Amino acid sequence: SEVRLAVPNLAAVDPRNAAGRGGRCRGQKRPTHTRSSRRSRRRAAMVNSDLISRIEYSEKYSDENYEYRHVILPKELAKTLPKSVLMSEQEWRAAGIQMSRGWQHFMIHRPEKHIFLFRRPLGTDPVSGKVDPELEREAKDRYHKYLQDNTNVE
Repeated sequence: SEVRLAVPNLAAVDPRNAAGRGGRCRGQKRPTHTRSSRRSRRRAAMVNSDLISRIEYSEKYSDENYEYRHVILPKELAKTLPKSVLMSEQEWRAAGIQMSRGWQHFMIHRPEKHIFLFRRPLGTDPVSGKVDPELEREAKDRYHKYLQDNTNVE
């Protein structure tokens, strides 16, 4: 197996060697970007930011182990994402979903595939994404107190 190093073409970099050819050296292609392609990229970015601004986030809800929230994406945005695959944090962040750390995409709502369901363990530190034992204990205590206050056990 031979290792090759990429050596830059110094003639392409030095403008003295490219004189008379619009700043390009022989054999070098013209730039592919034009004003219209820049404009269309800007328009696409605006459309994406418009779609991202239309993402809806639920309030958090919990059980004794996890806190949950669902995210409702605009259908146009949801069509561009994988439909039957759970996304990693990097993937859902790249899609424009913005939440604190530690959330896991754990379920797809089959009847409405533009609704994504997320969860994270109780007591997760939103900055680090790691479970803090003290925060976990406090969250579980709050949950059990809520159950005691809101169930009719006679």
